[in-house]
Amino acid sequence: MGLKIEWSPRAEFTYNNILLYLELNWSANDVDNFMDRTDMFLKAISEQPDAFPQSKISQVRKAVITKQNSLFYSVRKSGIYLITFWDNRMSPDKNPYHFD
Repeated sequence: MGLKIEWSPRAEFTYNNILLYLELNWSANDVDNFMDRTDMFLKAISEQPDAFPQSKISQVRKAVITKQNSLFYSVRKSGIYLITFWDNRMSPDKNPYHFD
């Protein structure tokens, strides 16, 4: 059994925005695929939290969910804390957790 996952309000908001965008612009199948892929990554993060690269900000890691979207999270004593989902097409300068 993996670590407990806690969603920040921002992570919930950005995840729901992605789902809404997919619902409005893509198919129901695309929505389901994104949800399934996110669930798969959450399970992997829960079981092996250090498997994904760490950002310049201490304790923040990045999992690329799709070519277009990444998830930033931190590992805490209490479990995994999901910080935000990020659109990879946005300017890296706007991302406070950017990587070189």
